[in-house]
Amino acid sequence: MAKLVLASGSPRRQELLSMLGVDFKVIPPDIDENDVVGQTPVETVELAAWTKAQWVAKQLADGVVLGADTIVLLDTGEVLGKPLEAGAAMEMLFSLSGRSHQVVTGVALLDPSNDRMEVFHVVTRVFFRQLSSDEIHRYVATGEPLDKAGAYGIQGKGSLLVERIEGCYFNVVGLPLPRLGEVLRDFGIMLL
Repeated sequence: MAKLVLASGSPRRQELLSMLGVDFKVIPPDIDENDVVGQTPVETVELAAWTKAQWVAKQLADGVVLGADTIVLLDTGEVLGKPLEAGAAMEMLFSLSGRSHQVVTGVALLDPSNDRMEVFHVVTRVFFRQLSSDEIHRYVATGEPLDKAGAYGIQGKGSLLVERIEGCYFNVVGLPLPRLGEVLRDFGIMLL
């Protein structure tokens, strides 16, 4: 069976794969995600996933490389990236309060031994409840929103902000596991 290589330093993606009992190794790519730009947000997220996987695949002779990238997309078309400081996190959370948004994860799988590649994306709609200013300030004070797309982590205290979701929960965490499992089968990796 082929070995899976995760082209990501994301602890959440590592936790998801570990939860499934997947044998994998981690090689974080040395790329600047800000340099990856497609014509649309969906193209950008798929291109970022592919760029990460390709960078890692160039370092390997074999194995299946998994790259992924996740964005939060407002109904206005604005992409909310990862806030680096509290003020940016608060702005993002105020913009999400009381509305829905899309979480889009682009996934790329590359097998350098045979140049096989598959790139896809999965979309989940997330509905936030109306948040008070105090709630946003308290949540940002936990530090959890920093360095997470859209300034929240649904798998942590950020779950308290979400009213409901439509689609794959795991996609919001960072990897659309059901779809990933289907595609990995085509690469000879059976998760179940």
